[in-house]
Amino acid sequence: MNYLFLYAAIVVAVMVFYVGRQRRTQSRTVAVLQESIASGLVEPPSLHPIVDPTRCMGSGSCANACPENALGVINGRAVLINAAHCIGHGACMVACPTEAIKLVFGTENRGIEIPHISPGFETNVPGIFIAGELGGMGLIRKAAEQGRQAIESVRKKTDGQAEFDVVIVGCGPAGISAGLSSIQHKLRYKIVEQEDSLGGAVYHYPRQKIAMTAPVELAIIGKVKFGEISKEALLEFWQGVVKKTGLQIAFRERMEAIDRVDGGFLVRTDKGSYSARSVLLSMGRRGTPRKLDVPGEESHKVAYRLTDPEQYAGQSVLVVGGGDSALEAAISISEQKNTNVILSYRSEAFSRVKQKNRILLEQQEKAGRIRVMLKSKIETIHEKHVEISYNGASQKYPNDAVIVCAGGLLPTPLLQKIGIQFATKFGTV
Repeated sequence: MNYLFLYAAIVVAVMVFYVGRQRRTQSRTVAVLQESIASGLVEPPSLHPIVDPTRCMGSGSCANACPENALGVINGRAVLINAAHCIGHGACMVACPTEAIKLVFGTENRGIEIPHISPGFETNVPGIFIAGELGGMGLIRKAAEQGRQAIESVRKKTDGQAEFDVVIVGCGPAGISAGLSSIQHKLRYKIVEQEDSLGGAVYHYPRQKIAMTAPVELAIIGKVKFGEISKEALLEFWQGVVKKTGLQIAFRERMEAIDRVDGGFLVRTDKGSYSARSVLLSMGRRGTPRKLDVPGEESHKVAYRLTDPEQYAGQSVLVVGGGDSALEAAISISEQKNTNVILSYRSEAFSRVKQKNRILLEQQEKAGRIRVMLKSKIETIHEKHVEISYNGASQKYPNDAVIVCAGGLLPTPLLQKIGIQFATKFGTV
């Protein structure tokens, strides 16, 4: 009989511990959701999961599989609690044991424009193809597969004479895969990439972020079985592929227009013009970085993203912007040794930013590590200083680097000018 009491006591203790842990976990999850709502960060940027409550059993498999911690379990059902961090890689959908999750574009309140494309990834404009994130596919594996399949369709375009069989715009997973397929099929190709690095959106992931969760098939390379892999390891793999295959990429070359001409298209960039029978658009949805349009912005010391805070140790750095990316950049740089950081924002207050970033910024500002300049405007960027209009006066500040975090200009208007048609998705596939 004593054994029965002992067993019962153990069972009760385990249940109490389990229920207590579940309540604490749910409390933290609810806090994250409430912070997102308070910060106005409730709209996912692109492809994202929706949960069928009639199928969800609340196992938490989806939340555990999500590297961004975008999902949580509340009252026994999975919920998108950190929508702004979701990047749509679909690890949650794969992990769900009851198939309660599907990936969609847009929400009831915010539509996302997705271009019309055929099963062969050709748009309504014959000869122009779209693959990857621009077409709404954020999954790395599927983006790479789309790039490969798009080139299969490009091969069938035999009409017209041009310098290149295909010009590929963007070198994310879709663009790299398309380039490899072009080499395999002996096509004359040209890849242009507006940034100075390959990898597309993956390059902008946080350090050690899990970037891929499924195998991918690449021309020349074959089937690559990654499972889960960090951003750094994946980028190293892409760089190895480029070196091994001799894939040619024109970095820091931005596509500015596409014109129809006899025999195909004329792709105009900021560095030249190229005639092509077909064009494959494989750039991301972030678009071209929004610029300040001030004298000196063309300087080599101006960047539009933060990749490694440690490179700014010992420097005077100006960060421009009022969103989470600007605050996070300023905070991380201020944590480096002997840095002098200015955060400039044109409005009178930060809006739609995480409470955690507000708190960290206030702490760094009180510690004298960051100078916050609201209602300020950058006037000129010089080699060793910047001129900023602040409190009604223009003043000079020592400066070694400028990081502009002002968002991006989506390529939609440019593509619509070409004639590509879009459909607006409101929470649909």
